[in-house]
Amino acid sequence: SRLRIIVTGLVGLYPVGGVAWDYLQYLIGLARLGHDVYYYEDTWSWPYHPVDKTYTSDGSYSAHYIGDFIRRYAPQMSERWHYLHLHEQAFGMSAPDFSDIAKTADLFLNISGACMIPDNLSGRCIKVFVDTDPGYNQVVMSERPAWSENVERWCASVKAHDQHFTYAENIYGKDCLVPRLAFRWKTTRMPVVHSLWRSLATQPAGTSSSWSTVMTWNAFKGQLNYRGTEYKSKSSEFEALMDLPERVDVPLTVAVGGAEAPLQRLEEKGWRVIDGPAATLTPDQYQNFIQHSRGELSPAKHVYVAMRTGWFSCRSACYLATGRPVVVQDTGFTEFLPDGDGILTFSTAEEAITALSEAEQDYEHHAKSALEIAGSYFDSGWVLKTLIEDVYSTER
Repeated sequence: SRLRIIVTGLVGLYPVGGVAWDYLQYLIGLARLGHDVYYYEDTWSWPYHPVDKTYTSDGSYSAHYIGDFIRRYAPQMSERWHYLHLHEQAFGMSAPDFSDIAKTADLFLNISGACMIPDNLSGRCIKVFVDTDPGYNQVVMSERPAWSENVERWCASVKAHDQHFTYAENIYGKDCLVPRLAFRWKTTRMPVVHSLWRSLATQPAGTSSSWSTVMTWNAFKGQLNYRGTEYKSKSSEFEALMDLPERVDVPLTVAVGGAEAPLQRLEEKGWRVIDGPAATLTPDQYQNFIQHSRGELSPAKHVYVAMRTGWFSCRSACYLATGRPVVVQDTGFTEFLPDGDGILTFSTAEEAITALSEAEQDYEHHAKSALEIAGSYFDSGWVLKTLIEDVYSTER
């Protein structure tokens, strides 16, 4: 049946291309299923201004960014978004208009769980927390590290949801170390609206194009410790691949952001280094970056790998939807997604070298497989229909 759904995200907080695609494909995908959908964002946080490269007390850039994306890719929804800057200043829909929507909502999908639950949300509305950063989020909830800002308030907010979903598809696996806490987790994954990527997939990658990725180098704000083990971010896993350009015959590019990124060392090792936020600032630029890549080569966050989460990257799903194969670090997702055709996995640098070689030896086959996987496993119609069915199901 047709539901009134509020979808949250972090597009205003981090207005760059990859973040916009991560969250707003939920909005568009649900609308295309016939639901009455609205985008809502209220993080109580200063947004990042990617051009000025600083956090700002002004919400106008973020608001324009959200509005421009929706007008470009879903013009019929141009009046269906509400960005509440610092919990006070409303952009898009007015506060009274959004309040009327909240009072009659059936489903509140809090993607990444970073937005505050509206005070006037309908009492019958099902509040769903969608964990997109598995392992990290559960350890923070378990250990309440002192360096995590407003951790108690955030943990209380997570608990206040009626249901809890996660990108950790292996959360019930015997080898998964993610603490389940007291939640009854259901699993989901990134939705991709294929019609928004189809034209890019029709244009094959050039033979001299780079294998690439987009990443933020910064480590966590403090040590993420759980039961005597420190779990780290993506930069620690990238270190194992640092020498790769010297060992393979294909060009490698990293679009990287973050003040701690070792740009000079990366260049000395043979990586083509570009500024990540600048190169993928707009949704178009993000798509163009992927389209002009040969495929993706990327490690995962150490916490995803070491805890065997089964997480798969939203970014990698977009590479697949563009017909670009991905060579990515295994987090345990091979129990749920194909491995060896279109998606090639590695655990060590040597395995990454082998996977790149295999992808290049039969590139057309792997590119075709990538597109097929995107359609079979990440299509927004199937992913979001399944998510809604699971919300209303009494079974895990």
